[in-house]
Amino acid sequence: MNHPERRQRPRIDVLVVDDEEDIREVLELSLMRMGLGCDTVGTIADACRLLGDRAYRLCLTDMRLPDGDGIELVAHIQTQQPGLPVAVVTAYGSIETAIRALKAGAFDFVTKPVELKALRELVSHALRLAQPARVAPAVASGRSLIGCSAALAQLRVQVEKLARNQAPVFIHGESGTGKEVTARLIHELGPRAAGPFVPVNCGAISPELMESEFFGHRKGSFTGAVSDKDGLFQAARGGTLFLDEVADLPLAMQVKLLRAIQERAVRPVGAHAEESVDVRILSASHRDLAQLVAAGKFRQDLYFRINVITLRVPPLRERPEDIPELAAHILARLAEREGGAPRRLSAGAAAELQQHAFPGNVRELENLLERACALCDGDEIGVDDVRLYPTTGIGEPLRFDFGDHSDDERDGDGDDERLRVLRMLDDTRWNRSEAARRLGMTLRQLRYRLQKWGME
Repeated sequence: MNHPERRQRPRIDVLVVDDEEDIREVLELSLMRMGLGCDTVGTIADACRLLGDRAYRLCLTDMRLPDGDGIELVAHIQTQQPGLPVAVVTAYGSIETAIRALKAGAFDFVTKPVELKALRELVSHALRLAQPARVAPAVASGRSLIGCSAALAQLRVQVEKLARNQAPVFIHGESGTGKEVTARLIHELGPRAAGPFVPVNCGAISPELMESEFFGHRKGSFTGAVSDKDGLFQAARGGTLFLDEVADLPLAMQVKLLRAIQERAVRPVGAHAEESVDVRILSASHRDLAQLVAAGKFRQDLYFRINVITLRVPPLRERPEDIPELAAHILARLAEREGGAPRRLSAGAAAELQQHAFPGNVRELENLLERACALCDGDEIGVDDVRLYPTTGIGEPLRFDFGDHSDDERDGDGDDERLRVLRMLDDTRWNRSEAARRLGMTLRQLRYRLQKWGME
């Protein structure tokens, strides 16, 4: 004999909050097809009552409700159940509203009319947050945030928090501070960790090829397009696209990037229709985007779109107490690469390094230790070893007096200059524009030298 009261109660995964009954029915049916149970209510008051009685894995809420704004519900959940992801449903084209919700702590947003594919992607990412916390793979691979300073501890807390939502993050910091490492950690600690992390240096792509590189192209769309090719957005599908040095994007490309981010769709060169892409956008630059906007060199609408949340990576000079631990980590990695036991810093060498301002930040420390290891005779790196290449003009870019001669008259054949140029190219990961700026050259002057040295 069956006893209805003894039947197991179905699991309820999602709370849907919308005052339109037909929208609630559509969302409920879509979630049921994904194998998820849900409760549906039409007001914030009813939602808060259910949230107090039951445990959900996701909340979907409309922005306009009879007794308040959906952002009020986002704030309530942030306070009462900070671990519960909440996504907002906004009217088509209401990007400003969506950005307000993301800043308030929403996990993500979806626009009306709700497309089943977009809903599935959102729900899948949100439910992954309920899985047990992961240790970032970057820790195992040797690329992590190393140190125990208060500044770094605060950065770790911010990274872990930002990993739990899909809001676009702008990472600001000087060259060599670890912006890409920070972006990778946000990716690897979040629900997209199983997807690809695709970093791209925006300043290293030729403007003529930029649209094809980002969005892909179709066979025959231009000379040399011998086959279909996916772009960076397609390569990052289901994961994260990291736009390093985003300030270097030409204005024409900024317009196209803005549309791709807002519509979550791209149109490959030569294609007639857009295709949806599910990517999270993280961006970074050492330059002040607000100043570039004021100077008319960066679009204000794109600035507000990618700068929903700003994350500052502190320079090494603001956390000198991290240098001994960082140095030990770098020396261990160098020993693993070269073979043999890792060298160690003497107390005097460690103190010397902590006195240094490190305008090149962690990257400069890596280069300095690599040189010291190459020339150190024993197992211990001493004070003299870390003074091999003293830095002059700390904090200022290297500049050379080229006079008023034309490019052809500047021979620049000296080994010293070649060494300085190559070091700067290495420091900037062969970003020619940035290397030329720091060297006090024009890009044309730098290319002239590289061509003459057979390195272009």
